[in-house]
Amino acid sequence: MKKTTQLRAILNKKKATPAIGCHDVLSARLIEQAGFEIIQVSGFGLAATLLGLPDMAFLTYTEMLHVTTNVIQSVDIPVMADADTGFGNAINAMRVTEQIIRAGAAGMNIEDQVFPKRCGHIEGKTIVSMEEMVLKIRACKKVSESLDADFVINARTDAIGVAGIDEAIRRANAYAGAGADMIFVEAPRSREEIERAAREIDCLISINLFDMVEGGKTPLIPIEELAAMGVARVSVPTGTTFAAMRGVKNYLEAIRGGRLAPGRSDLVASFAEFRDVVGVPKFRELEKEYLPEFIE
Repeated sequence: MKKTTQLRAILNKKKATPAIGCHDVLSARLIEQAGFEIIQVSGFGLAATLLGLPDMAFLTYTEMLHVTTNVIQSVDIPVMADADTGFGNAINAMRVTEQIIRAGAAGMNIEDQVFPKRCGHIEGKTIVSMEEMVLKIRACKKVSESLDADFVINARTDAIGVAGIDEAIRRANAYAGAGADMIFVEAPRSREEIERAAREIDCLISINLFDMVEGGKTPLIPIEELAAMGVARVSVPTGTTFAAMRGVKNYLEAIRGGRLAPGRSDLVASFAEFRDVVGVPKFRELEKEYLPEFIE
């Protein structure tokens, strides 16, 4: 089954399936090994890990595509790309869509912020006109229909933080009508706003997407409750990045001042675990089969 078809099948269950954000190939492989069904490449995470900068449009299209391609090639589950605003106008977004599909992504997120955009939970956002975003979605949809009709276009609106929930719902329905396969209402501020969006947004495949961020603007609601509302996917874009940051800080604190932190194996993965994640056993088997002088 194609990854795009697989992703659609998962989303159509409307079980609020978590889509865990990765910031590199290592985190992507760990997400897959943990048993999750969907990976999303997090622009937030890439900006932090590649550049050491906030998610405020410093990440370029080529940087995003490079890491996304590596992630796709390293895992067997569907991967969704982060196309930000399409990195330009509708014509630029068509090129981005084509490249993301050819890289093997199962879907992509594209949003209605004005470039330069920023993380949906950071103040100071502005949004383009609804007409501009509708045309951008139509342009991206034309590309996906010509290459892979199952590719999932996830249209995100940041209108809640700028113009309120009514405008977000109005835009969401317009984006669905323009061909978006899934709607992402960014940063709802209450359970009531989530329930309204789930009830009033008429998406083409009846899928609603919500971003749940620790310390963000959206309340943390259990997965089963979101599923009961009809939410198809729960975005968890930053958790692995925050976990990695905390883990490294804890390790460095433990060894600061020349300490060796004996007995603190809880701070690091074992070498055996690391070898398995990066595939050392597989490559050792290849060496045994194809190298004339194999060293045990």
